[in-house]
Amino acid sequence: MTEKPSELGARWWAKNLDDVDREVARLATICKVRLLDAGVIERVLHNDSSVCGTQNKAAFDKLRNGLMMHYHVRDKAVGVIGEAATAQVIAEIVSDLQKRLGKQLGGDSG
Repeated sequence: MTEKPSELGARWWAKNLDDVDREVARLATICKVRLLDAGVIERVLHNDSSVCGTQNKAAFDKLRNGLMMHYHVRDKAVGVIGEAATAQVIAEIVSDLQKRLGKQLGGDSG
């Protein structure tokens, strides 16, 4: 095996974050929530469903739980692979989601 344990750990955390974030993006699309717009994530975490473009309580509740899971997994990843590596993983995930979903998630994507 040629990979270092740290590379394997980083890949493992990247996959877990990607799985969670893909589900969050799917639910945000269902709820028509522009997660990457300023302040929207905080409003979802504070259970403010007025950020939704459509009302779907079950999907919004899952979206909120998914965001909480994202931050839980992120905190665990920071503890194992470090803040910089975790930030890079998340930036890559967000970039990939923006490419696939366009402006549906808000933010600066094109």
